[in-house]
Amino acid sequence: MRRRAILAGAAALALAGCATTSPAPPSAADCAPTDQFAFVCGTKKPEDLAHIPDTPWIVASGFTTGSGLKLVDSRTRRASLWFTAAPDQVAPDPRYPDCATPPDPALFTARGLSLRMIEQGQGRLLVVNHGGREAIEVFAIDARGQGAPTLRWQGCLAMPPGHVANAVASYTDGTVIATVLTRPGTSITDFVLGRTTGGVYERQPGERAFRLLPGTELPGNNGLETARDDSGFYVIAFGLRDVVAYARHDTRQPLWRAQAPEFMPDNIHWDGDRLLLAGMVRDEPACGGVRQIVNGAADGMLCHRGYVVAQLDPATRRLSLVAYGPPDPAFNGVSAAVIVDDDLWLGSYQADRIAIRQLPHTLP
Repeated sequence: MRRRAILAGAAALALAGCATTSPAPPSAADCAPTDQFAFVCGTKKPEDLAHIPDTPWIVASGFTTGSGLKLVDSRTRRASLWFTAAPDQVAPDPRYPDCATPPDPALFTARGLSLRMIEQGQGRLLVVNHGGREAIEVFAIDARGQGAPTLRWQGCLAMPPGHVANAVASYTDGTVIATVLTRPGTSITDFVLGRTTGGVYERQPGERAFRLLPGTELPGNNGLETARDDSGFYVIAFGLRDVVAYARHDTRQPLWRAQAPEFMPDNIHWDGDRLLLAGMVRDEPACGGVRQIVNGAADGMLCHRGYVVAQLDPATRRLSLVAYGPPDPAFNGVSAAVIVDDDLWLGSYQADRIAIRQLPHTLP
């Protein structure tokens, strides 16, 4: 009955447009398709994805030590390590002065991504890095050629001491904003219980440090994206399953909130004209229901849960269903989604691969 309730909730999302023990993970060598998915293997914990517009190329983060950045060819479905710190990949820029050297590839632990195209075929890629330092790494992307795009590390913006970034975004003028899921003194358990733990931090061009934006403290500040017109931003309160919108120049009170029905959105990104959210099913029968607090700590959600990808219309604050599915034995921890042609690509903060499935025939 719970499964029917979840599917009914997903159907309602599409029609109404409203706002235990885990299985052993398969090895990277065992990457055969499942009933739901084909896979791109060798991409350890691809927590976030970014599609370079008008190209077949996808960038994947690697949320484990040394996984760094992967470049994926959507035509061949093969991934390669992209940033190696080779001399031609390093070009320091005084706008990003906090780090004298690029991230060490052996330590580079990439989490959230944000790709903003500056000119045709050229963009700025921001990467949350936990490997060796807590910082936002800045890369220049060039995809104007016929072959694979290139990247150059330009510098970094250090997070405040003791603060670990989760997601990152930027405005047209170069202002960078980042979320912190749990500020010092708070925990994952706190935000699962609905307590305030995180915040959104901003650093404008020329400033020397990030500063907390007042009023943005939420239970588990997670995914982050700016409005198309630079008027504000959208942040996911993971502990509440809410998308919370703020005005750029006055964050003391949210503009509005929209709760995701029956799933836990993680990352939120513009993908073409769609504002996509992706995450795991909230009340998963295969895992005994909702996330539990066990012996005073939130469980790690290693039990395989179903997933949902939805599209948010900021003007109407309505969510519409893009795709959903049941638990898959080879893929868990859905955290991000991009669309390339007729395929939906899913990132994960747990799996050792990217999942791919065909889109439903009718999209919002």
